[in-house]
Amino acid sequence: MEAELTLIKQWHGLLSSYNEVASHLERELQELHGLSLSDFETLDRLRSREHDKCRMQHLASDMYLSQSALSRTVARLEKSGFVERSLCQDDRRGVYVELTDAGRERHAEASATHLAVLAEHLK
Repeated sequence: MEAELTLIKQWHGLLSSYNEVASHLERELQELHGLSLSDFETLDRLRSREHDKCRMQHLASDMYLSQSALSRTVARLEKSGFVERSLCQDDRRGVYVELTDAGRERHAEASATHLAVLAEHLK
């Protein structure tokens, strides 16, 4: 019983730490760059891909967002001009998401803020 309580306390501590860092990231990214944490994470995942491009289903499997939440995030980023969507030529059911030049620029600007918050809270 004590082992279970220890695990639960560790889990609660982990969640508390995550929530603290995530809320600081959310606030700083929104105030300084007009991006939500989900927006930034989507840009960041795309930036790490070859040619800054990825199928939606692969992006969804890499992230903590549901398919519908990711679709809303991508739609918001597309409306802002940071990503473009296109149909997969090999599989017409598939959709690619690709960073635009504006998306690369916004990601580069926001990355410094992202790293600064992580360094402050994870040292």
